[in-house]
Amino acid sequence: IVEWRASHILVKNRSLAEELFKKIQKGARFEQLAKEYSTCPSKSKGGDLGWFGTGQMVKPFEEAVKKMGRGRASKPVSTQFGYHIIKKTGER
Repeated sequence: IVEWRASHILVKNRSLAEELFKKIQKGARFEQLAKEYSTCPSKSKGGDLGWFGTGQMVKPFEEAVKKMGRGRASKPVSTQFGYHIIKKTGER
């Protein structure tokens, strides 16, 4: 695998991130929550960050994506930007 594709929802506080993760687990649409809550400009695309390779994302984000199953949403991942809920959408 050389590249991954992922979407994310970025929020400032852990409690909101955990609440959104629970909503996703109960069937809420990831893309819709990204548009409503994410503080990242990617929110306009439902959180889609496109394709990226090793070293293009901050380490905790990249590590989480590597371990994830495709189509799955992560528990909140903390970085210097805030708390991310990540959805892996591809790898190639």
